Amino acid sequence: MELSVSITQRIGAKIRLHRIAKNWTQEQLAEAIGSTASYIGQIERGEKNIRLDTVEKIITALDLSIEQLFDNEHEPFLQSKKWVWDSINLMLQQDERTQRKVYRVIREMLLEED
Repeated sequence: MELSVSITQRIGAKIRLHRIAKNWTQEQLAEAIGSTASYIGQIERGEKNIRLDTVEKIITALDLSIEQLFDNEHEPFLQSKKWVWDSINLMLQQDERTQRKVYRVIREMLLEED
C-alpha cells in the first residue's frame, strides 16, 4: 500500500516536531501567535492550509528560520527505507492522541528488557 503525505501534513508535522522540541504545548504556541490550540492541532495534522502570515508567526514564535521549517535533507534517506517512510506517513495521518499512543507502544517495545 502506497501512502502519500501532502505538503500541509509535512509542514504540520515539522511544526509539531519543533514545538515539542521547544517543550511547548499547542496552547502555548497558539497563545504566542494569537490563535487557538484547536487551530494549531489542525495545522499540525495537515487538516488546514496554513497561510504565509501564520507560517511567519509560527517560525518567529518557535525561533526558527524558514529554511529550518522547509528543509527536507533527511527525506531522501527516509524514503530509501520504504517501511520507515510508510510508517511515518501513516503516523502523520493520525491525530496527536493516536500518535502518542503508538509512540508509547513502540518505545515500550524497543526499551523492553529481555
